[in-house]
Amino acid sequence: MGFTPRDFRDCLGLFATGVAVATCLDSRGEPIGLTINSFSSVSLEPPLVLWCLDRASATYGAFTSADIFAVNILAEGCHETARHFSDPCREAPDPGTIRPGRSGAPLLDEAMAHLECARHAIHDGGDHVILVGRVLAIETAPKRPLVYFRGTFDRLG
Repeated sequence: MGFTPRDFRDCLGLFATGVAVATCLDSRGEPIGLTINSFSSVSLEPPLVLWCLDRASATYGAFTSADIFAVNILAEGCHETARHFSDPCREAPDPGTIRPGRSGAPLLDEAMAHLECARHAIHDGGDHVILVGRVLAIETAPKRPLVYFRGTFDRLG
């Protein structure tokens, strides 16, 4: 291969993505979250989505053992929330910013969309695992998305 891991990462950074926070309850029943941008739809029937989780993440055990999780798609202006949940030394989220969804999955109040999911499958993905969730419930709000491009948060047009 004629490229370094840094070259590969920089190339992937040219693909603008939305920003989301995956949330679940840990083994103590406390909400935890992790900023993700490796999120995609998989299927309409049944309704499936996926996201990727680093095997080295401190949240790995919680997410891979959780039966229920949520994907909270962040709105423009939520870059501090995205940074908070991307920090490996982060504290637990402020309880005032989280509420339980219909499934019991923790939902971030400021998100523009929530997808509550039941774990459908977990697949090998190299240094990551691919978590596939069957969507149980959705909520949306008329907001603009937070975008990630070239290693920084941005907004559309």
